[in-house]
Amino acid sequence: MAVAELYAQYNRVWIPDPEEVWKSAEIAKDYRVGDQVLRLLLEDGTELDYPVDPGSLPPLRNPDILVGENDLTALSYLHEPAVLHNLRIRFAESKLIYTYSGIILVAMNPYKQLPIYGDAIIHAYSGQNMGDMDPHIFAVAEEAYKQMARNNRNQSIIVSGESGAGKTVSARYAMRYFATVSKSSSNAHVEEKVLASNPITEAVGNAKTTRNDNSSRFGKYTEISFDERNQIIGANMRTYLLEKSRVVFQSENERNYHIFYQLCASAQQSEFKHLKLGSAEEFNYTRMGGNTVIEGVDDRADMAETQKTFTLLGFKKDFQMDVFKILAAILHLGNVQVTTVGNERSAVSEDDSHLKVFCELLGLETIKVAQWLCNRKIVTSSETVVKPMTRPQAINARDALAKKIYAHLFDFIVERINQALHFSGKQHTFIGVLDIYGFETFDVNSFEQFCINYANEKLQQQFNLHVFKLEQEEYMKEDIPWTLIDFYDNQPVIDLIEAKMGILELLDEECLLPHGTDENWLQKLYNNFVNKNSLFEKPRMSNSSFIIQHFADKVEYQCEGFLEKNRDTVYDMLVEVLRASKFHLCAAFFQESPVPSSPFGAMITVKSAKQVIKPNTKHFRTTVGNKFRSSLFLLMETLNATTPHYVRCIKPNDEKLPFEFDSKRIVQQLRACGVLETIRISAQSYPSRWTYLEFYSRYGVLMTQQELSLSDKKEVCKVVLHRLIQDSNQYQFGRTKIFFRAGQVAYLEKLRLDKLRQGCIVIQKHVRGWLQRKKFLRERRAALTIQHYFRGQQTVRKAITATALKEAWAAIILQKHCRGYLVRNLYQLIRVATITIQAHTRGFLARRRYRKLLQEHKAVILQKYARAWLARRRFQNIRRFVLNIQLTYRVQRLQKKLEDQNRENHGLVEKLTSLAALRVGDLEKVQRLEAELEKAATHRHSYEEKGRRYRDSMEERVSKLQKHNAELESQRERAEQMLQERTEELKEKMDQLTRQLFDDVQKEERQRLLLEKSFELKTQAYEKEIESLREEIKALKDERTQLHQQLEEGRVTSDSLKGEVARLSKQAKTISEFEKEIELLQAQKIDVEKHVQSQKREMRERMSEVTKQLLESYDIEDVRSRLSVEDLEHLNEDGELWFAYEGLKKATRVLESHFQSQKDCYEKEIEGLNFKVVHLSQEINHLQKLFREETDINESIRHEVTRLTSENMMIPDFKQQISELERQKQDLESRLKEQAEKMEGKLEEPFSHLNRGLEEEGRQGKAVEAQSETHPEGKERLVGKTQEPQEAIKFPKKQAEAEEEMESILRQEASRLSLENRDLEEELDMKDRMIRKLQDQVKTLTRTIEKANSVPLPSGSREYLGMLEYKKEDEAKLIQNLILDLKPRGVVVNMIPGLPAHILFMCVRYADSLNDANMLKSLMNSAINGIKHVVKEHFEDLEMLSFWLSNTCHFLNCLKQYSGEEEFTKCNSPQQNKNCLNNFDLTEYRQILSDVAIRIYHQFILVMENNLQPIIVPGMLEYESLQGISGLKPTGFRKRSSSIDDTDAYTMTSILQQLSYFYSTMCQNGLDPEIVRQAVKQLFYLIGAVTLNSLLLRKDMCSCRKGMQIRCNISFLEEWLKDKNLQNSLAKETLEPLSQAAWLLQVKKTTDSDAKEISQCCTSLSAVQIIKILNSYTPIDDFEKRVNPSFVRKVQALLNNRGDSSQLMLDTKYLFQVTFPFTASPHALEMTQIPSSFKLGFLRRL
Repeated sequence: MAVAELYAQYNRVWIPDPEEVWKSAEIAKDYRVGDQVLRLLLEDGTELDYPVDPGSLPPLRNPDILVGENDLTALSYLHEPAVLHNLRIRFAESKLIYTYSGIILVAMNPYKQLPIYGDAIIHAYSGQNMGDMDPHIFAVAEEAYKQMARNNRNQSIIVSGESGAGKTVSARYAMRYFATVSKSSSNAHVEEKVLASNPITEAVGNAKTTRNDNSSRFGKYTEISFDERNQIIGANMRTYLLEKSRVVFQSENERNYHIFYQLCASAQQSEFKHLKLGSAEEFNYTRMGGNTVIEGVDDRADMAETQKTFTLLGFKKDFQMDVFKILAAILHLGNVQVTTVGNERSAVSEDDSHLKVFCELLGLETIKVAQWLCNRKIVTSSETVVKPMTRPQAINARDALAKKIYAHLFDFIVERINQALHFSGKQHTFIGVLDIYGFETFDVNSFEQFCINYANEKLQQQFNLHVFKLEQEEYMKEDIPWTLIDFYDNQPVIDLIEAKMGILELLDEECLLPHGTDENWLQKLYNNFVNKNSLFEKPRMSNSSFIIQHFADKVEYQCEGFLEKNRDTVYDMLVEVLRASKFHLCAAFFQESPVPSSPFGAMITVKSAKQVIKPNTKHFRTTVGNKFRSSLFLLMETLNATTPHYVRCIKPNDEKLPFEFDSKRIVQQLRACGVLETIRISAQSYPSRWTYLEFYSRYGVLMTQQELSLSDKKEVCKVVLHRLIQDSNQYQFGRTKIFFRAGQVAYLEKLRLDKLRQGCIVIQKHVRGWLQRKKFLRERRAALTIQHYFRGQQTVRKAITATALKEAWAAIILQKHCRGYLVRNLYQLIRVATITIQAHTRGFLARRRYRKLLQEHKAVILQKYARAWLARRRFQNIRRFVLNIQLTYRVQRLQKKLEDQNRENHGLVEKLTSLAALRVGDLEKVQRLEAELEKAATHRHSYEEKGRRYRDSMEERVSKLQKHNAELESQRERAEQMLQERTEELKEKMDQLTRQLFDDVQKEERQRLLLEKSFELKTQAYEKEIESLREEIKALKDERTQLHQQLEEGRVTSDSLKGEVARLSKQAKTISEFEKEIELLQAQKIDVEKHVQSQKREMRERMSEVTKQLLESYDIEDVRSRLSVEDLEHLNEDGELWFAYEGLKKATRVLESHFQSQKDCYEKEIEGLNFKVVHLSQEINHLQKLFREETDINESIRHEVTRLTSENMMIPDFKQQISELERQKQDLESRLKEQAEKMEGKLEEPFSHLNRGLEEEGRQGKAVEAQSETHPEGKERLVGKTQEPQEAIKFPKKQAEAEEEMESILRQEASRLSLENRDLEEELDMKDRMIRKLQDQVKTLTRTIEKANSVPLPSGSREYLGMLEYKKEDEAKLIQNLILDLKPRGVVVNMIPGLPAHILFMCVRYADSLNDANMLKSLMNSAINGIKHVVKEHFEDLEMLSFWLSNTCHFLNCLKQYSGEEEFTKCNSPQQNKNCLNNFDLTEYRQILSDVAIRIYHQFILVMENNLQPIIVPGMLEYESLQGISGLKPTGFRKRSSSIDDTDAYTMTSILQQLSYFYSTMCQNGLDPEIVRQAVKQLFYLIGAVTLNSLLLRKDMCSCRKGMQIRCNISFLEEWLKDKNLQNSLAKETLEPLSQAAWLLQVKKTTDSDAKEISQCCTSLSAVQIIKILNSYTPIDDFEKRVNPSFVRKVQALLNNRGDSSQLMLDTKYLFQVTFPFTASPHALEMTQIPSSFKLGFLRRL
């Protein structure tokens, strides 16, 4: 592709601008080769014809998608305007001060404190790859540290820049990073000492300049030494070219070194009074700059800080005071007044106060100092001459002495710092941090600038070679053909300066001459280099300066002072005076012996920066230039032996305004620091480099369907590139990357944008076409409507005339009548048809509605039965489910029930005793009942005798009536007459008699109904009793099911209990016969009713026969005629009342005189009989009540025995499962047999008494029944009464038979189950985990049986106290086996959570029971120390930490639960309360254990965090699980390589799996659920904090699509919480800041309402974090918009009122406060067994 094709319309270019250096313009017209001008459209809307030629086209502007990149080398067009614009966007708009430029970190000074240097930031960058995070000084430091650790190669960080650019701060932060991430395990605090050296060197080597308030006036190279574990062990510092002239001279608005002002500010303190100092304005050396105060700086506080760092480095007060003495002496020396004496002489007064103080402080002779300040000694071969000096010469000598003293003091302080940082042992590797001045050019440049620029030339050369070397390595790594790259080599400039007969050598040569001058030296330079070396020039307008063409710019140097500064001489006599000083430090400065060199590492050969000072001779002196060249050579040798890392500090403006971007100043510095040179070298080859995956993801839209069908993505990329870029020289395919030449990525972005734009155009075309078609159709319909009305109106207007109107009117009238007639006929026809249809339809609908109602009714009935059936089935299912749950619950509560059995057994014994007493009372009641029954029998006999006598008397009366019959015949005539007279009276009496008969019949009927009702009530009672028996049957079935399950887990039941089971089965047999008894009772009820009816009929027949015999000849019709209608209505169906009436009428005629008296007597006798029958029935009811009570008592006894026996049946089962209890089997079996025999005897005795009583009652009932049959008249009244006691007497017999049958059934079932259970013996033997539970149950049941039977326990039985006896000498063995050697993976250990803790507490109880304080104290201390030791040994073992955290908490809970304190014993059982400690209060040990548990918890959390932290960022941020949201962008030099298949990458699933592993580990080790919730909350906080911190530090992750991905990952975490039932752990709330950050990335960020919504919704994010995210927001596509800076300012204004933290990062080391909840242990101590795997056989249970 030709270059001219890129200059197409709408593309943008950069053109030079005098104000902004470069400004952007848009191409308004396509450029064609040969055009002289380029039509441009500026940003302000003006058009410009920019003159061009084919070789100088303006540089193209990068696409917006590439603007703001972290690495400048990622830009498609690499040139100066692109670099400048990218820096402006990042610094001025995004507020990002760091940017990569290949291997260089460009650092812009923000002139503002930023929250990006905290420990949280350091931890965020630690362990991260350099290209994965946003550019930062910590990233460079991490890269150096990582390469040192990985390659065992020394590293260097070269920090350069002009004054005020932030070099010192950057170097300080780099050193702080190393000190933080590589802390040593020793207590020497080496890291703090290394950092403490910075304040001291800044105090004595930094000063305020016009450009910087804290400018380093020397170069410094600090070597930080590391051992084999990569921990700091020491450091060493080398300094270069201290600006000594600043001691005696400062320009306007500048200051001397900080230490002088700090000393003056503290002069009034008592410790500095002897220095006799005042304010800084009083001394010449501190007031030259005018202003002695820096705004915002407290010199007095800084002095305290300096003293503190001196102390931290180990410098004593005496040493500090010596330093301060020399500094004070220098200040006083500057105030020494030199007066003029004549023309060639000067003098210093010996009475000068400052001179006296100076001599006093340094221990000098005042006279000699005053003399040699104004004179000099010249030694020749023949004589020695003392030459006086002029005042200027004397002042120069004084200043030279001050500079010399300060230089020696500076070197001495550095040397002592090196000694303080010296380390013993061997240095493994080191990292050097070089803080050195950058390229400088001022209006007046002197010797210092010459040396500085010379050093920068050397550094630039080393930098160019290193960049070239890295490029070559990259090409070789990717198998790219290597082509020689032309780069600027500044070796000629270096040769000009340092080569033989170069500038420095000529300078040294001139310095050796006694009368050498600057002018002579300059003339030599002119003679040697002008017109001979293109890099050296002579200014046209000056003869006192020269120009050197440096790599950055041309610099003009003034030669004045070069020789003097290079010589740096002090007159010999002054040196001798100082050498004779009584002040040891001052004397040591000027000794002739050389200063020993500082030690360096053994990896390379390094020489001291401080050269050996030889004795002064008149033949040779070491010059400053020579020293500087030697130290620079040593520095370059060191740097070449290390791997360098470059930091270029840029000063954005000269006014020190925060985030102000001065393009001119920045371009100047970029050119000077080598950044543009790096860009130029990269641009000559292949500057843009994409991985195959990035290219495939980014340019997939340019691929055809055929290309996408290929499986190899690498091959797809190659095919696409061959098609898109025809010139194969424009790109190269490496092993993992594609290399592009400059502009090719922009071309591909243009193609991609064109393709997307075409797609948008197609979509817009169809949408707009659809809208236009819709609009056209709407307009067309409207036009047709308008035309329709318009044409109709026009036609009407044309057709209107007078005749036409009349004809039309007549036609309308005719039409009206005609149409009305037709419509009426049609209406009538339709109406008839409609009515007919409606009739049929309504009928049809009514029938259908009826059928529907009928069907619904039937359906409702069906539904009723169906739902009833479903409800019954559902009830049965629920009942089965509930029964299963009850079974499980009963199994769980079995132990607790068995513990409570002791109390029940005592009650049972008392109940049995009371039952025995009740038996005696029952026997007495039975005897009393027998007596009452005999009385009732005698009464019955008397009643029968009376009945017989009454019957005989009646027969006699009948015979008498027959005898008198004849007499009555004779009297009939009279009687008839009398009868007629008394007919009316007879009628009345007849009516009365009829009513009385009816009353008697109704009374009898009521009695019969009462009997039936009472019978029904008793039947219902029996039914209820049967229902209760059915429920008992169900309970028995459930118990049988439970017994079946238990029998399946056990062996065959013991033979000793089979007899007991058989006997109880016989007793339970009667239950199944209850239903048959109900049927029998119902049949008896029917028979009784039939019997009553038959008796009624017989009585009626007898009465009819008697009346018929008496009244055979009576005329029935005659009687009927005489009866009234009302009397006839009383006749019943069979005519009994009529015949009774006729018989009574005839009998009345015969027995008229005796009728009334006989009737009264009969009624009285009947009433007496009724009273006696009622009394007898009451007695019988009382007997029934007594029988029912006795039956209930017997039933409760039977149930109690059955329950106890069913529980006892489990004992042999359990014994056979437990090998440890085999020895107890024989004792238990024999004991159970004895119990069975005794209980059989006890139970058979009351049952025999009861059966005998029932048999006697039955015989008496039969006798009563036989007697009642002999009295036909009273039988019908007594039959209902006597039936009830007979049934009540028969019922217990049937019950006994049913119980016997049930016992036989249960015995058969038990034998069948026993046979089935024999097959399960081998399987049950393998269930070791049930051993302990079965032991507890067996022992509890054993105690229950023993107490229930009230039989003395055999001597072999034991009751445990919940203690473990041990000997003092076994304590160490106990701790060793139970704590130190115990493994958490043991099967027995995991069986009961906290088993070791319970064992320990049982030993504690034993010591407490002995009341042995020493023993208890020793055990507790040993246990706590053992736990600490095992945790310390396994401090990274997650399972071990979890296991001992669980046991420590259980041990702590046991100490609380059994402490006896009320708040902890609320949930204890009575037995547990008995186990409480009695003699000692262990509250202090509880506190110690709580502290130990907290330490274990924190270590446990730390181990989990260390395992989880490496996978958080890859899983939460980098992994993209959502389809279609990938937004890869081009990466720069720093981005790590990645292949197509990254199989080792962590995903969100990895995080969830790790969390699940942690959760399962905690649950398996029995951690309290509350502790588990707290741990999960802590882990979720870590996930949220690490993810948010990484997001804040990664500009490439701040996009809308990444926000969607984060939100999706958060939902996965919430689902995990829900799955583990941890919603109430508050873990979700810890993710709220991350969730709000994801929302902030997705929300609209344009209007004022958006800003308000952001400020209101992002409550969990701080204002700093919100602004950081908004500034870092990076669009992935051209269709997304950047956040406008004005919008960010709006949000910031809304957030100003917040009082939240100013910290940017969340503290990932923050730990929530942990609380250990108290949970009472449900395990009984007396049931606790010690597994044999614990090897604790020496412990004995008490």
